[in-house]
Amino acid sequence: MDEYNSGMDPQMKRYFRKIMNSFSMGLLWMMGFVTAGLFFHLATPEGPVRWYNMLFYLLAIVTFFLLIRYYYRSWARKE
Repeated sequence: MDEYNSGMDPQMKRYFRKIMNSFSMGLLWMMGFVTAGLFFHLATPEGPVRWYNMLFYLLAIVTFFLLIRYYYRSWARKE
Protein backbone atom coordinates (compact mmCIF):
# COMPACT_ATOMS: atom_id res chain seq x y z
CA MET A 1 0.00 0.00 0.00
CA ASP A 2 1.25 3.45 -0.78
CA GLU A 3 0.72 6.49 1.43
CA TYR A 4 -2.25 7.78 -0.59
CA ASN A 5 -4.24 4.55 -0.56
CA SER A 6 -5.25 3.67 2.96
CA GLY A 7 -7.37 0.74 1.83
CA MET A 8 -10.59 2.70 2.36
CA ASP A 9 -13.10 3.26 -0.41
CA PRO A 10 -12.89 6.87 -1.71
CA GLN A 11 -16.68 7.23 -1.61
CA MET A 12 -16.68 6.13 2.02
CA LYS A 13 -13.96 8.68 2.78
CA ARG A 14 -16.09 11.46 1.30
CA TYR A 15 -19.10 10.30 3.32
CA PHE A 16 -17.05 10.19 6.53
CA ARG A 17 -15.68 13.66 5.76
CA LYS A 18 -19.26 14.96 5.40
CA ILE A 19 -20.15 13.45 8.77
CA MET A 20 -17.11 14.97 10.47
CA ASN A 21 -17.65 18.41 8.88
CA SER A 22 -21.30 18.40 9.94
CA PHE A 23 -20.44 17.38 13.48
CA SER A 24 -17.63 19.94 13.72
CA MET A 25 -19.73 22.84 12.43
CA GLY A 26 -22.58 21.99 14.80
CA LEU A 27 -20.22 21.68 17.75
CA LEU A 28 -18.49 24.95 16.86
CA TRP A 29 -21.86 26.73 16.62
CA MET A 30 -23.02 25.31 19.95
CA MET A 31 -19.79 26.07 21.79
CA GLY A 32 -19.74 29.63 20.48
CA PHE A 33 -23.26 30.45 21.56
CA VAL A 34 -23.09 28.62 24.87
CA THR A 35 -19.86 30.42 25.71
CA ALA A 36 -21.21 33.81 24.68
CA GLY A 37 -24.54 33.21 26.35
CA LEU A 38 -23.33 31.93 29.69
CA PHE A 39 -19.94 33.61 30.09
CA PHE A 40 -21.10 37.07 29.02
CA HIS A 41 -24.61 36.64 30.57
CA LEU A 42 -26.34 37.24 27.24
CA ALA A 43 -28.62 34.20 27.47
CA THR A 44 -29.65 34.76 31.07
CA PRO A 45 -30.65 38.37 31.58
CA GLU A 46 -30.30 39.69 35.09
CA GLY A 47 -33.26 41.99 35.53
CA PRO A 48 -35.12 43.35 32.51
CA VAL A 49 -34.37 42.08 29.03
CA ARG A 50 -32.04 44.49 27.27
CA TRP A 51 -31.35 45.10 23.59
CA TYR A 52 -28.16 43.02 23.59
CA ASN A 53 -30.06 40.02 24.98
CA MET A 54 -32.52 40.32 22.11
CA LEU A 55 -29.66 40.73 19.63
CA PHE A 56 -28.00 37.59 21.02
CA TYR A 57 -31.16 35.52 20.52
CA LEU A 58 -31.76 36.99 17.08
CA LEU A 59 -28.21 36.12 16.02
CA ALA A 60 -28.60 32.64 17.48
CA ILE A 61 -31.74 32.03 15.43
CA VAL A 62 -30.31 33.48 12.21
CA THR A 63 -27.04 31.55 12.48
CA PHE A 64 -28.93 28.37 13.37
CA PHE A 65 -30.88 28.64 10.12
CA LEU A 66 -27.61 29.30 8.28
CA LEU A 67 -26.19 26.15 9.89
CA ILE A 68 -29.21 24.15 8.74
CA ARG A 69 -28.76 25.60 5.24
CA TYR A 70 -25.10 24.53 5.33
CA TYR A 71 -26.17 21.01 6.31
CA TYR A 72 -28.76 20.85 3.55
CA ARG A 73 -26.35 22.05 0.87
CA SER A 74 -23.56 19.84 2.10
CA TRP A 75 -25.66 16.70 2.14
CA ALA A 76 -27.59 17.44 -1.05
CA ARG A 77 -24.42 17.83 -3.10
CA LYS A 78 -23.48 14.79 -5.15
CA GLU A 79 -19.77 14.05 -5.23
